[in-house]
Amino acid sequence: MSGSLNKVILIGNLGRDPEMKMTQAGHPFAKFSLATTETWKGQSGEKKSKTEWHEVVVWGKLAEIAEKYLHKGKQVMVEGSIRYQEVVDQNKAKRKYTSINCDNFVMLGRADDASRSSGGYERHTTTGSTSAGEPDYDDPMPPPPQGGYDDDIPF
Repeated sequence: MSGSLNKVILIGNLGRDPEMKMTQAGHPFAKFSLATTETWKGQSGEKKSKTEWHEVVVWGKLAEIAEKYLHKGKQVMVEGSIRYQEVVDQNKAKRKYTSINCDNFVMLGRADDASRSSGGYERHTTTGSTSAGEPDYDDPMPPPPQGGYDDDIPF
């Protein structure tokens, strides 16, 4: 197999409402936290769990949909890719950031569990590929060229 794949699928609950912002170039994006919890039984049979928090970045029209329909506590499936960034802060210290660059999400749960959402199962997808860039979320990468990318995949 040639090539590589950076693909993430998470199902969890929003830790906060999406925060809508604009890049310096005027491109909209939204950020929110997503909690995923793993549960298991310990050696003595007791139930244990661990919650991981993920920073999710959504771009363009999908960001506007997220701001309108997603809210704290809402269960959602997020598809995207992992982005690692390293920046130097004002004190010249290097800081590392990890985020999920979302290119698709599906709202999960019942219709009556969301006061601000239309509920049910709704799939929302962006077109093209984006990148979170630096932690201040510079402009995303442009969408793929018309007709997609040329590659060596024989099918």
